[in-house]
Amino acid sequence: MNRRAAFSLLAAWLLFWAMMVATAVQDFLRNDHGPLWQPVLWESSSMAVATLLLAVQRLGSRRHDGLLVTPSRWFARQALWLPMWWVLFTPLAFGIRHGVYTLLGAQYEHEAWGETFLYENIKISIFVVIFTLITFGVLSFRAAEQANAQLRTAQLHQLTQQMQPHFLFNALNTISSLMHSDVERADATLVQLADVLRATLDVSGQQQAPLSTELRLLRGYARLMEERFVDRVRMDWDIDATCGECLVPVMSMQPLLENVFKHTVERRRGVTKIAISAKREDDSLVLAISDDAGRLATPGADGAASAGRSGIGVRNLRERLAALHGEGASLALVQLEPAGVRAEMRVPCLS
Repeated sequence: MNRRAAFSLLAAWLLFWAMMVATAVQDFLRNDHGPLWQPVLWESSSMAVATLLLAVQRLGSRRHDGLLVTPSRWFARQALWLPMWWVLFTPLAFGIRHGVYTLLGAQYEHEAWGETFLYENIKISIFVVIFTLITFGVLSFRAAEQANAQLRTAQLHQLTQQMQPHFLFNALNTISSLMHSDVERADATLVQLADVLRATLDVSGQQQAPLSTELRLLRGYARLMEERFVDRVRMDWDIDATCGECLVPVMSMQPLLENVFKHTVERRRGVTKIAISAKREDDSLVLAISDDAGRLATPGADGAASAGRSGIGVRNLRERLAALHGEGASLALVQLEPAGVRAEMRVPCLS
């Protein structure tokens, strides 16, 4: 059990016994006339012994937490502890009461031991059942949370791994096309690809990385593409230096820049101007990549409606943003006028 679950159970346990003490005091004031330490002692002794026995049960049964997926088996394991409560609770709790009364020069009186055992065991059995149900609920909730977190991590890992082969495939295509026209440039581009792949080792296994690391990867990819489309692209970088430590999904900007080359640069002979920016707006990091010649399939629509730009990279990125930040992050593709497309990603600026 993690700390949060343990704290929840402890808080519920203490609140329950606080209510029991308060109830006992009120009943005592209505029906008896004597020192208030007596009802406080009765319930406090029960609480002390019950806490001890509950801790013993929890320590002894936590190895069976894997049975939570089959509740009948888990509850059967918990039921095996009831005899411990029946045998130990009453002697220990009443022993404390007799001891304190004796120290104070008084005598603690109660029903005959047979009746006392029967009554206390029925009462404590009800309490044990209630708190066993509470324990099951808390543990099941935490197990579900952990399972969801593990599933989300696995999904993010899968999506990130999908991105890397996609990036590599496009880079190798670039080198392949250069080999037929300029072997030296192809060789230089291959060296550049090696540098980019080395950079990816810094974020291997991570779902997010500082913007500075992401830009290192993006600049490497941009240089690869500039080698392929020499004299056909001009890039402008406008990066706020204060954003370097903000976390962004790994390789999240590369598919946006790849879209520009795939849907705009490849389809025209003129020079395409590409602007890449990063800035902070309140608690958000705004990343944008825009060109001056692209067109969306549906003018004025966002990325969800623009099929021409919503390839695997963009769909993948949307899923990763949703998994990491839910509604706290967004990705939009906007048609610019008279021409051009702006891809804008917003994420919480966390470091």
